[in-house]
Amino acid sequence: MWELAAPAFLHALPALLEIYTAAMDPPAEQLPGRRSIMREHARHPRFGSVVALPRGGGEAAGFAYGFHGAGGQWWHDVITTELHERDPGADRHWFADSFEVAELHVLPACQGRGIGRSLLEALTAVRRERTAVLSTPTGPTAARGLYRSCGFVDVLPEFHFPGSPHRPFTIMAAPLPLPGGGPRRPAGRSRAWQWTG
Repeated sequence: MWELAAPAFLHALPALLEIYTAAMDPPAEQLPGRRSIMREHARHPRFGSVVALPRGGGEAAGFAYGFHGAGGQWWHDVITTELHERDPGADRHWFADSFEVAELHVLPACQGRGIGRSLLEALTAVRRERTAVLSTPTGPTAARGLYRSCGFVDVLPEFHFPGSPHRPFTIMAAPLPLPGGGPRRPAGRSRAWQWTG
């Protein structure tokens, strides 16, 4: 794995969007909007990203990124408003000092090799926030199984984002550091990891 600071992330964005497209298979007309969102995310406070590279080099197999969650960010505000209505106090417990895992994707041909877990652990190992939060499609997916095995719990099941009434998501959260993620280490320096798969 390689950590990417925001400028390097933006430089790598075309290749990362190819991974996103292969993993998510979105309609082509949604890609320009996704590119804009990812560029905007790179400007958020305490942005961090990691990319999985195979041993010996080669093209990236996956990536993940996130940033400090705060009021005024669309996802943060939508989720905390709904969570406060359903479970007063849970919004403060999980979101008062949170790291938002915005995207985590692995090429389909590389899935099932532990890359997603390595990405999640590497991404969160440098964080100083108290919790990590994310959204994932509702249902028995491999991604949801991964998140559960890393200590995430459902805090908003069956949540519908504005503009997506037919596709339910589950909002999940976990205390940091994640179990099995290794000791926390200082942020601020790029480091390399190798995944074995």
